[in-house]
Amino acid sequence: MMYQRNIRLSQESVGEFVNAASKCEFDIDVCYGRITVDAKSIMGVFSLDLSHCLTVKYQGQDDNFECVLNRYEVA
Repeated sequence: MMYQRNIRLSQESVGEFVNAASKCEFDIDVCYGRITVDAKSIMGVFSLDLSHCLTVKYQGQDDNFECVLNRYEVA
């Protein structure tokens, strides 16, 4: 099952987000517009425009990752 959440990250929160994503055994993508990057790549996430909402797409579940997503989720 594919999950999708909208989040907003700051430069300070990217490290925590990427660290949590890196611990997951499933693929996680972060999208903005037509650009999609691997959520486990700190350089990829920093290449996105962090002043806008980002869409996270993933196909598995991990309690720690869900906790991090909850902190940065936007309505």
